[in-house]
Amino acid sequence: MKSPGFQAGIARRVITPTTKVELAGLGYYLGRFWERVRDDINATALVVTGANEKSVAIVALDLMYNDAAFTTLIRQQASSQTGLAPESICVNCSHSHNAPTAGFIRGAGEQNPEYLQFAARQAADAIVEAWKNRKPVRVSVGHSEIPGLTFNRARESGPVDARLSVLRIESPKEEPIGAVINFHSHCTAHMEVDLRAISRDWPGEVVDRFAKAFPGATALYVQGTAGDVNVLRKFASTDLRFEPARQITAAVFEAWLTARPVKNTTIAYASSNIDLPTRPWTRSEVMTIRDEALHRQKTGDARDWLKGFARAAVGQPDRLPLRYGGSEAKAIAALARFGMEWSNEVVPTIGQEPTPVTAEIQAIRIGDTCFAAHPSELFTKFGLDLRDRAPAKDLFVLGYSNGSIGYVPDEYEIERGGYAALQSPKFTGQCPFTAHSGDALIAGLLQLLQHVT
Repeated sequence: MKSPGFQAGIARRVITPTTKVELAGLGYYLGRFWERVRDDINATALVVTGANEKSVAIVALDLMYNDAAFTTLIRQQASSQTGLAPESICVNCSHSHNAPTAGFIRGAGEQNPEYLQFAARQAADAIVEAWKNRKPVRVSVGHSEIPGLTFNRARESGPVDARLSVLRIESPKEEPIGAVINFHSHCTAHMEVDLRAISRDWPGEVVDRFAKAFPGATALYVQGTAGDVNVLRKFASTDLRFEPARQITAAVFEAWLTARPVKNTTIAYASSNIDLPTRPWTRSEVMTIRDEALHRQKTGDARDWLKGFARAAVGQPDRLPLRYGGSEAKAIAALARFGMEWSNEVVPTIGQEPTPVTAEIQAIRIGDTCFAAHPSELFTKFGLDLRDRAPAKDLFVLGYSNGSIGYVPDEYEIERGGYAALQSPKFTGQCPFTAHSGDALIAGLLQLLQHVT
């Protein structure tokens, strides 16, 4: 007998490491092993079953990056204990830089296999518990705008996606059960002030504020189109660092109160792998970096270091020494080491055809509301284009999902040779994306969305 409507369950597991694990991002070879816990990191799972007896799961992880193997591990463990198909499970990472990584980042946070086995098991257990706890629910969807909170860090006055989306889940008596919250920005409020502390950053504060307002209810934060977007720098590791969570939570409550009931109570999902075009590294690109790195390694020469390949090695290269205790020499040594390790790997491939980057993309439909998931740090231009062209009026765009392929930059970023265009493929071990890569990703997602609607 078919259910007359939606059923849903939510569960959470703590994934804070108990042993020495390196935090990810913020520089190269920092050895940034955690020293304290500012707030626990979690795996939070939502399972929804529709009237057509199909089910989907979304699990939100407070980790920096994912990868395909980690996703597969979670899916296999959860699927074996539930009726969930592996491709119906979406694994999203918040991209906190004060957390471990499940994806490869050359020199910027080592993957810890033991910890990742633990985190995958905890995530799968959260999905299984959510599956077992399903009960009839009402589902609504709402959104609001948060102007003036974020900025485009790659282009002056460039686009940002100010939309915050909320999937509201209640009991048949309208008692709050949970929410899926989707916004679009890097987690940079507490990043440097808590350099060696485990933290969810502002997404954790938003989730906690929601729980305080609705005791007994659980929220998932799923990261969106954040490739070229941060919260304003005045909020980053300053006395104003709690302001992003306050504004975002206020927008969550607005979206919650104005949410409309989701029409249709069926579920659909689809996933596929697509190949995104890349270009080869040129001999000049590789050898210029190699020669500079070798010179600085041998001599310790610091002259004009910000005019060399350091220019695109991090978002704000002039601030990089602050992460090495203020030592310019240590920052330059780390960059030189990176340049040598990367070029050692790439030199043998010079002259070969570029290898396309394979990405898993996924579409989920809950009633008339859709989720589009992909494994990249997508630039805003593409996320806005996807929403404008999507067949569903209410679309949640989820980056950092089911894998990790680094940044997918727009044509402007590629032409200027910025961090996302030139450094990201170095630390992910890929060839650089082209001006057509983002469009190919969006075309694939649109095709999947059409399929599920």
